[in-house]
Amino acid sequence: MASAMRMVFGLLTFVTVGMIIGALFQLAFIRRLEDSYEFPSFRRLHETRNSGNLRLSRDMPYWVGDKESETLRIGYVKPEIISWSPRIILLHNFLSTEECDYLRAIAMPRLQISTVVDTKTGKGIKSNVRTSSGMFLAPEERKYAMIQAIEKRISVYSQVPVENGELIQVLRYEKNQFYRPHHDYFSDTFNLKRGGQRVATILMYLSDNVEGGETYFPMAGSGECSCGGKMMKGMCVKPNKGDALLFWSMGLDGQSDTSSIHGGCEVLSGEKWSATKWMRQRATS
Repeated sequence: MASAMRMVFGLLTFVTVGMIIGALFQLAFIRRLEDSYEFPSFRRLHETRNSGNLRLSRDMPYWVGDKESETLRIGYVKPEIISWSPRIILLHNFLSTEECDYLRAIAMPRLQISTVVDTKTGKGIKSNVRTSSGMFLAPEERKYAMIQAIEKRISVYSQVPVENGELIQVLRYEKNQFYRPHHDYFSDTFNLKRGGQRVATILMYLSDNVEGGETYFPMAGSGECSCGGKMMKGMCVKPNKGDALLFWSMGLDGQSDTSSIHGGCEVLSGEKWSATKWMRQRATS
C-alpha cells in the first residue's frame, strides 16, 4: 500500500512539474511572438542610433529611434475625413505640444495686424474682414530642425512637395476677433506668377482652452453648427491644440473649388493661436 501511494505521489509530482515547465515555455513563446510583432526592428534601430547603449523598454513605440517615423509622428497622427465636398481631412495630433509652443514662442515678438490680399495689386492690405494679428516665418527659419520636420510632415500628408509651400504664417485671435468667410485661391494674376494657384491649405491649431474660434465651412455638410456661439448652416471644426485641418482649394478637375469657402468664427474667450501653410501648383522659389 505504501509503495503504491509513493508511486501515485511521484506520478502526480512528475505531471505537475511537467505542466509548470510547459506553461513557462508557452509564456516564453507568446512573449517572443509579441516582441516580433510589436517591435520588429526595435533593437536594430536603437543600435543604429545609440550604438546599443539604450535599454529596451516595452513602453516605447516600436519605431522609437527611427528618425523618419518620429518626424512624421507615425502612430500619433490620426487622419479623419470629415468632408468629401469640399475635401477636408482633420489630422488629430498632427503637432506635438513642444512644436505648438515653439511656433507660438517665435511668433509672439513679431506679431502685426493681419492683412488680406488686394485682388487688384496682389499685395496685403488691412481690412475689417480679418481682425487677427500674425507674422510669417523668415526664409532662413525653414532651415531650423523643428520647422523642417513640420514642413516635411505637411508635405507627406498633403502629398504636395515641400518646395511648393509658402512660408508658414502664425496667427493669434483674441476675444471678439474673427476672419469672415473667404477663399484661399487667388482671383488676381499677380500672385499666380510665383508658384501658380494655391492647391491646398493646412491650418494647425496651437492653443487650448478657447471658446468659439471654430473654423467654419458654410458649404460643407448638411446640418448646422455653432460658430462663435451662433448656429450656422454648414460645418464647424473646434480648435484643439495639436490638431491640423487639411483642405483643398482646387478640385480634382484642376479648377478652383468654390465650396472650399471658409472662415474663422469669433473668439468668445481665451486666445486662438494657429499656423497656416498654403501649398501651390509649383515651387514658390
